[in-house]
Amino acid sequence: MAGQAHMRLYVNIDHVATVREARRTDEPDPVAAAMACERAGADGITAHLREDRRHINDEDVRRLAAGVTTVLNLELATAEDVLSEVTGLAPHQATLVPERREEVTTEGGLGLGALGAPADPRLVAAIDRMKAAGIRVSLFIDPDHATIDRAADLGVPAVELHTGEYANTYRDSDAALERLRGAARHARASGLAVHAGHGLTYRNVTPVAAIPEIEELNIGHSIVSHSIMVGMEAAVREMRALIDAAR
Repeated sequence: MAGQAHMRLYVNIDHVATVREARRTDEPDPVAAAMACERAGADGITAHLREDRRHINDEDVRRLAAGVTTVLNLELATAEDVLSEVTGLAPHQATLVPERREEVTTEGGLGLGALGAPADPRLVAAIDRMKAAGIRVSLFIDPDHATIDRAADLGVPAVELHTGEYANTYRDSDAALERLRGAARHARASGLAVHAGHGLTYRNVTPVAAIPEIEELNIGHSIVSHSIMVGMEAAVREMRALIDAAR
């Protein structure tokens, strides 16, 4: 919408590493992909260092921390080895997410419990450790008012609203979009910076990007998928030239 403040686009490069790990080789390089994203206008780079290291690994995040020139946002759960790696690197931002080994991708937001009830001590400790390291902390949560209130009570500066329900239902109903709008307003009124992400694509991003309270979108799979198509001709021409030159 004209006149709104610039919305930050952070590109999640996890699935560049997923392709690499399909052959357990050294290409495609997620760090090179991150540099390309920055050249193309991304405001930041997001990567999820999972406990099982299924795509992004420790060396990747170290190289990203050294090479990213915009902003690095590392996603993580509360596993001790991951938390130690992230606090040691001290990226600009870290987003705490739920994580289960059997899931294909993150399936929902963090369960923060009821307002006034004791918070998960591992979550509180992770927040405190990252704050002490100078890291801006965000919590990945469902667009639910009670959960937003709980996040504000935990003292974090930002939340990322899980847009999965919207991504799964936007073709049939506006209900999830309305919940996102209401949640974004509520979070902003609670003093939280509002981010959003999960399942956003070229087809469904526009209504979410138009929500004025949201200041940052994290998008990965759709961009990486589209890059395979729009970048393929150039990649084939380059390989063809190398082969021809060898003959």
